[in-house]
Amino acid sequence: MATQKKITLVGLVLMIFGSIFGFANTTVAYYLMGYGGIIWYIIAAICFFLPSSLMFAEYGSTFKESHGGIYSWLAESIGPRPAFIGTFIWLASWIIWMVSTASKVWIPFSTFIFGSDKTQSWHLFGLTSNATIGLLGIIFFILITALATNGIERISQFASFGGTLIAILNVGFILVSLFILIKNGFHLAEPIHGIHTFVSSPNAAYKSLIGMLSFVVFAVFAYGGMETIGGVTDSMDKPAKNFPKGLIFATVLITISYALSIFIWGISANWNSVLNNKTTNLGNITYVLMQNLGYFLGESLNLSHASALLIGTWFARITGFTMFFSYLGAFFVLIYSPLKSFVLGTPKGLWPKGFAETNKAGMPARAMWCQAAFVSVLIFLVSFGGKDAQVFYNVLTQMANVSTTLPYLFLVTAFPFFKKRTDLERPFVIYKSKGWTNFITIVVDLVLVFGIIFTIVEPILEGQYLDAFEIIIGPIVFGLIAWLLYSRYEHRQTVKN
Repeated sequence: MATQKKITLVGLVLMIFGSIFGFANTTVAYYLMGYGGIIWYIIAAICFFLPSSLMFAEYGSTFKESHGGIYSWLAESIGPRPAFIGTFIWLASWIIWMVSTASKVWIPFSTFIFGSDKTQSWHLFGLTSNATIGLLGIIFFILITALATNGIERISQFASFGGTLIAILNVGFILVSLFILIKNGFHLAEPIHGIHTFVSSPNAAYKSLIGMLSFVVFAVFAYGGMETIGGVTDSMDKPAKNFPKGLIFATVLITISYALSIFIWGISANWNSVLNNKTTNLGNITYVLMQNLGYFLGESLNLSHASALLIGTWFARITGFTMFFSYLGAFFVLIYSPLKSFVLGTPKGLWPKGFAETNKAGMPARAMWCQAAFVSVLIFLVSFGGKDAQVFYNVLTQMANVSTTLPYLFLVTAFPFFKKRTDLERPFVIYKSKGWTNFITIVVDLVLVFGIIFTIVEPILEGQYLDAFEIIIGPIVFGLIAWLLYSRYEHRQTVKN
């Protein structure tokens, strides 16, 4: 039998970087905080990413034979009921991401076709632009579900295609920006005015302490996904030595990459000139900045105004094409993968009859159609709320960020309980001291709690009560559904026994 090839140290670093680093995260950070986003990304890496990743590595190596993913981690640490509720909220994070992305996906599509974001002028059947985008999002999601339930083999190739395009886009952005910097005598479009520039935001909504603290969720979200890497320790060469080393290297590499990318946006984009307007929002920020980068390149080459605008338009089109296929590939995978692993990794008795069954293509079709119905309802409620585009996309992004951050509270809080068990074989151990384990758990939990609380508090203080409600409604509804499902399961088991 051939020996399975082990993951090397370099391979692990590249795997983590490819899974975690997100090009669009840098544009969001620059839009919300300017250069001030750099320090928060560094703090999030030190206080969340590195310590939580080491926790997930211990979970993954100990429960490497379990097929329930993070449900198994939690069930073996804090019991099946909180594990089911926590994992259900984890599933909610992906569903809320799909709610936000089903609407946002039309922005890169519009940018690719028209050269800029025209979605705010779209009106079908007399509906507002937001309602129109919501309706298109519902249709898009239903079509993707229909295709995915019939098998994902060929369509999943979009994921790798989109990932390759994103890598090329990121390299292109850095090279063009550095060329502009050299050509313009190392002058920045966004000037630096002392240390104050790196600890404050040019964005009025993020100048206050509460605004800055709410940005923590964006920084944490940028490092999300490490729980999917925690299970590879058994496939590594010398995991006890190489995994923590690779993790530290990857953390430093990703943190530096985020910090440099946020800074590099300042080479071509003056915040007040380019971003301080009502047409820019969290949905189209990446395309606005890339279009401006192309325009700035044309000006740096002393081309005519018309030529510079044309270059900017094509930069936006290329970015739109890249992001559209990236979203499309992610959708085809995420529309079934988290749902399938959770539904098939938990006891069938937890679900309504037939819910956990798979079809001929190996897909949990009934569960996927229930998911499609729920997502469609959420898209309808958010998009028909009558907000302007900027608020609409801000709410969608905040919904996704909070929903993605909440499950980490369960995983991190459960870690000391996991460490208390003496009956487990632990091939990989980093946290050897009980006091150190508890201290790190408290620090990471505080980072997550403060970020989530201030994200919800900010719109409340501004009188935007509906926005705050929409940000938290997804996890609350899913937590309630999970509690009801598990109570029903326990009742049935009691009657059966």
